Amino acid sequence: MTGPVFVYGPLGWGPLLRAVLGQDGLDRARIAYLPEHEVTAQSGAPLMAGLSPGTGRVEGWLVSECDAAARLAYFAEAFGMGAPTPVTLDLAGLNAEAQTFPGQPGPEPWHQGGWANLWGDLILTAAAEITELMTRIPAADLGGRLQMVLSRASARLAAGRGVPADLRSVTEASQVDEIASDISHAGYFLSRDYTLRHPRFDGSMSAPMRREVFVATDAALVLPYDPVTDRVLLVEQFRMGPYGRGDVRPWMLEPVAGRMDAGETAEQTARRECLEEAGLELRALETISSHYCTPGYSTEYFHLFLGLCDLPAETVGQGGLASEQEDIRTHIIGYERAMALLESGEADNGPLILSLMWLERERARLRASA
Repeated sequence: MTGPVFVYGPLGWGPLLRAVLGQDGLDRARIAYLPEHEVTAQSGAPLMAGLSPGTGRVEGWLVSECDAAARLAYFAEAFGMGAPTPVTLDLAGLNAEAQTFPGQPGPEPWHQGGWANLWGDLILTAAAEITELMTRIPAADLGGRLQMVLSRASARLAAGRGVPADLRSVTEASQVDEIASDISHAGYFLSRDYTLRHPRFDGSMSAPMRREVFVATDAALVLPYDPVTDRVLLVEQFRMGPYGRGDVRPWMLEPVAGRMDAGETAEQTARRECLEEAGLELRALETISSHYCTPGYSTEYFHLFLGLCDLPAETVGQGGLASEQEDIRTHIIGYERAMALLESGEADNGPLILSLMWLERERARLRASA
């Protein structure tokens, strides 16, 4: 896009414009109005909004500088805001021609304050990654990976809350000297190279070191358990990790698992995934743990639960979403057989091992209260 562009609503939010254009770019933008329109949104305060005909006028920003307009067009395409549409604006009492994006309108008025409280930090965190990807990935391709970008942003925000440090060092990440950071791979998954120095336990700083990190999302995992019949449900599916390692049998037995979407809690993800992968409605969730999986090189973080439910009589079933190319087989087995998987080594999936060990400890309580 080379001509002037008018942005409004979420894309015209000042902090996001500053993140995309820089302060100089924001200073060169001018406030303008689109008559006979209003900004509306879908129910549930979605990430994006859109234009609807109305009796009022929409306040936004007119961005005329070509590179800045192109950057905003990239964001708009990645977020699915539709093809550019010509509009006539009111610019300080004069008409101005520009293009805008119709967005994702809905039945509800959009309010910046409520939207910013709910989505502002997430969109700013995601914008930092999207800005880095502009020269690497076409906007249309990024749109297909947008949920992963948003999920990574959500995980980064969650990590910023931290956990207690009663035994370990209270040294914070802000004391690490980050010399350089760059995306080394940007596909469906993302890898990042860091060059940094970190504080040592003796008070000195380490020598500069280069490290690669696999930037993953947070995930929720659930072991469904029926305390009345004393049975569990396991998921079986082909996994690339074992295949890439050279495992002779790269089909794994696992708990139900899924990536946390932006805006979801771990509990919401757990319940959603049980419906999608196994057709199960959970009565309650018991928290097992929240933990890093491989902190030496991956950001992946697991929220592990046991899900109390009524398991069907069928012992083998099918599940998963065709849209995600999932080919899932479910197994419903008794407690004793599940524990035998630990003894034989057939249970070689970390979350499954941890879940079964937790169930062994808590089984009597769960059955007594069923």
